[in-house]
Amino acid sequence: MKLTVLTENCAGSEFLAEHGLSYLIEHEGENFLFDVGHTDVFIKNAKTLGIDIKNEVDKIVLSHGHWDHGDGLQYIENKTLITHPEAFIKRFRNSDFSSLGLQLSKTEIEQKFNLICSTEPYYITDRIIFLGQIPRLNDFESITTNFSDELRQPDFVNDDSAVVIIQNNEIIIITGCSHSGICNIIDYASKLTGINTVKSVIGGFHLKHNDLQTQKTIEFLKEKNINDIHPSHCTQFPAMVAFSEHFKIEQLKTGMVLNL
Repeated sequence: MKLTVLTENCAGSEFLAEHGLSYLIEHEGENFLFDVGHTDVFIKNAKTLGIDIKNEVDKIVLSHGHWDHGDGLQYIENKTLITHPEAFIKRFRNSDFSSLGLQLSKTEIEQKFNLICSTEPYYITDRIIFLGQIPRLNDFESITTNFSDELRQPDFVNDDSAVVIIQNNEIIIITGCSHSGICNIIDYASKLTGINTVKSVIGGFHLKHNDLQTQKTIEFLKEKNINDIHPSHCTQFPAMVAFSEHFKIEQLKTGMVLNL
């Protein structure tokens, strides 16, 4: 499996960066985008890498309906788009009730893409699976939220999902922000595939502090013998430092390529 970082918070040499996430994933003849960031940075960085998004990619997986993962949809069209049906709800920050949902409405997206919405796992191939809605079963993740919907009800980002890739009887998990909890995601991916050996976990973990949730996440990863982790994007500095004390990690930057 090959993963190319097209959008990230940190810039690699000769590449652009923004607060957002977009990966190009290539596996067994399938090329697809996982998220598209905030602007057209993913397209510009792909061009620098010699990648023709328009002609070389026919699918996009949207991990959830937040601006920094999906507003790049304004700059692309005529692809199959796979996501959770709640990705299009109006959503706001509790602090000032500013919007953090998608710029494009569901109607506009349906006009631009072949839209596939699923709360259940969606098999892109028999070895590449969009997980759909993640069961939230542990007692330390997704307990509180800083977001609300348009009725000012708590928004726990039920649409937050991930992709699992099966390779050599191991799984690779790719996340956007892990609002549903990175440990919940890993447990569900293992249960769905029947594979307990996790080779790599890549993406946003949505951990901000070296707090109880971060420490329990570290314990979980160690208990599962998951050593290859790439926390990025919304994983903030104090949490990254905590991870670095237990794992060999490298900050993901635009332009980087992971061959797993």
